[in-house]
Amino acid sequence: MDQGKIQRIIDSGVDFSIEEIVGKAWEMFKSRAFYHIGFMILVVAVQAIFTLYLADFTFLYSIFLAPPLVCGFYLVANRQSQREYVDFQNYFDGFKYWWNLITTNLISSIAIVLGIICFVVPGIYLLVGYMFSLLFVIFGGFDFWTSMELSRKLIHTNWLKFFLFVLALIALNIFGFLCLLVGLFITIPMTYLAVYILFEELTIDAVDESKDTFIHT
Repeated sequence: MDQGKIQRIIDSGVDFSIEEIVGKAWEMFKSRAFYHIGFMILVVAVQAIFTLYLADFTFLYSIFLAPPLVCGFYLVANRQSQREYVDFQNYFDGFKYWWNLITTNLISSIAIVLGIICFVVPGIYLLVGYMFSLLFVIFGGFDFWTSMELSRKLIHTNWLKFFLFVLALIALNIFGFLCLLVGLFITIPMTYLAVYILFEELTIDAVDESKDTFIHT
């Protein structure tokens, strides 16, 4: 990705349709439903093992395993968007960016917690503002601070709309929870797919033209 082009996108401002993004996420989910659900089951199983048998080390999962696993959905979404072949092992490609992902996730999480402690509102602002941080690491190839700042600045251009987008995703997962919890195996993957789709649509003009695909290599 070209950082200068990203800055021009930020300067011009962004807008999007929440309904259209969620609708596209549903279509993307349906096209690889068994893969998305299967990986979600695997992630839940790993979380359950830590919660039930390694409770004292749950923080290790949150720091070292959760970021690359979550990014598995983003990377598969990218392959689907590029109409590339998708194999189940592609969900684990996030570990190729392991160090930058855990660094970005840890520092942004600390900033969010500190913001919540400081009158709550700054924490909510950063919680929404850092939504694209990990995606900028993977698809932009940026370091943790650049990724966090590009995410925050991009979302700041229309923060209220992004906040409503987050609320829509929360409502989607509440609905999944009410469906005897089973619905979460659909709505959680859809949440990650929706975030990726929105990110791609907003930053597609910043892709390096010398590359054939959206993904940074």
